[in-house]
Amino acid sequence: MNAPANPIKAPALPSSAAPRTPQWYVRVRDYLVQRTLPPVLIGGALLLIWQMLCSGPDAALPPPTQVVSDTWELIIHPFYDNGGNDVGLAWQMLASLERVAYGYLLAVIAGVSLGVLVGQSTWAMRGLDPLFQILRTVPPLAWLPLSLAGFKDSHPSAIFVIFITAIWPIIINTSVGIRNIPEDYRNVAKVLRLNGLEYFHKIMLPAAAPYIFSGLRIGVGLSWLAIIAAEMLIGGVGIGFFIWDAWNASRISDIILALIYVGVVGYLLDRLVAMVGQYVTRGTSAG
Repeated sequence: MNAPANPIKAPALPSSAAPRTPQWYVRVRDYLVQRTLPPVLIGGALLLIWQMLCSGPDAALPPPTQVVSDTWELIIHPFYDNGGNDVGLAWQMLASLERVAYGYLLAVIAGVSLGVLVGQSTWAMRGLDPLFQILRTVPPLAWLPLSLAGFKDSHPSAIFVIFITAIWPIIINTSVGIRNIPEDYRNVAKVLRLNGLEYFHKIMLPAAAPYIFSGLRIGVGLSWLAIIAAEMLIGGVGIGFFIWDAWNASRISDIILALIYVGVVGYLLDRLVAMVGQYVTRGTSAG
């Protein structure tokens, strides 16, 4: 019998000819696996636990499925406006964000300026630091009656509460950053004979920027916390008053939905300040 002929094998492709995975696909896959998948899995597990714990007839809180069904109109119509305080959650959020923007920007301007003064001047630090340490321990809502008495209007009163809440971490972190500028930087400024404005722009701000933005991130978080509490007392359009009004009407699902929105917006505000800080502090020493 004749032996079977050996099958002809196709030549192996060189490694350079093997198909390569696109780099964008690898980056997207790694991002989804490392950054997106963990919070999705944990969030799904928490929702499942919530659903199981609150599905009984004696549960004090509604399960997530009931929250969605009860608030479906609020979810799909965020911009409705029936006049007065009866507006959608988007308008409530925008009203709160407007107050936060005014108060926070004022706090940034005043806080960075005072922080630079305290960080540069020993006399200013000795005179102002004890006052700052005393005032920053006053709870934010304790300022609300005084601001209402002074401004005679709820809108500027809420802005003042935001301002007085956010300014302290900005002052403290800015002053620490200024005091921690390396001596070599100061010597270079003397050699180059930089004037006060040039020293502030080219030496002081870049060197202290990591500290400053740490204070700005803390400040924006405190601002968002304070406005929610303040709006519960001053009334009007705002997510804080919406939560308080929902409580008075026993709309627990509306409260839960509003709290979710508050958390998401607070997270986005923190991320926004962090992104600006990363862009500004590129090439500077970390604080």
